[in-house]
Amino acid sequence: MNATQIVFWFLSALALVSALMVLLSKNPVHSVLWLITVFFAISGHYILLNAQFLAIVNLIVYAGAIMVLFLFVIMLMNLNKQTEPQKNAWLKMAGAISGGCLLMILISLVKQANEITTKTARMKDGDIGLIGNLGKALFHDYVVPFEISSVLFLSAMVGAVVIGKKD
Repeated sequence: MNATQIVFWFLSALALVSALMVLLSKNPVHSVLWLITVFFAISGHYILLNAQFLAIVNLIVYAGAIMVLFLFVIMLMNLNKQTEPQKNAWLKMAGAISGGCLLMILISLVKQANEITTKTARMKDGDIGLIGNLGKALFHDYVVPFEISSVLFLSAMVGAVVIGKKD
């Protein structure tokens, strides 16, 4: 095994263990912190795939902005055990059945994934995910949709200001 494979397996194990800890943690703040660890592991996978831009955007947007929002929402909520409604047996059984169905679907997808050839997943060039190539494609091949989306975002921001403005 070379170093890339070792890093891949380490990041995969870290992502899986952290995702399990998100589900198994009793404290919601700890769950959010474990979710940040999952995002760091996924960003490591992006770097291994030579997609540095996606890795940085994943860290900035998800691990930065979204997780801070989650932490603020959790801190503002009153999470007392006494006020938490108790779930009945039917709801727990429905959750177990739906979780089992999801597990069966995931197992069938993993079995089918072995049949797919890896030819389609291979990249022709090793620099496909670099920021320079992304910028060239974005501003050369897709300049009109990029400008249309920027006008759309600008109009959405103006609309949000107008709606939020008081008389």
